[in-house]
Amino acid sequence: MSKGTKSAKWTFLSNHAHVLICLARDSEILLRDVADQVGITERAVQKIVSDLEEGGYVSRIRDGRCNRYRLALAKKLRHQVEKNCTLKELVDLIR
Repeated sequence: MSKGTKSAKWTFLSNHAHVLICLARDSEILLRDVADQVGITERAVQKIVSDLEEGGYVSRIRDGRCNRYRLALAKKLRHQVEKNCTLKELVDLIR
């Protein structure tokens, strides 16, 4: 395996962060579209959204047959390294 191939297997952000960024860009995005953008299954996106809801980072608002997603932008991030940063700071950095 060449170095170029090996380095293509990791990214700086987790799939949870990728899903959050997709929801921040479009609060009405379909989860299947998130899955396509992130490169994971729709079921994996559903699990991540559930994790984010349980953690208080995302709330799902039913709007007819569709969902809208609201991010808790003032909430602090969880990991020791970024615990002093808010979700808004992460989203703003990536946008």
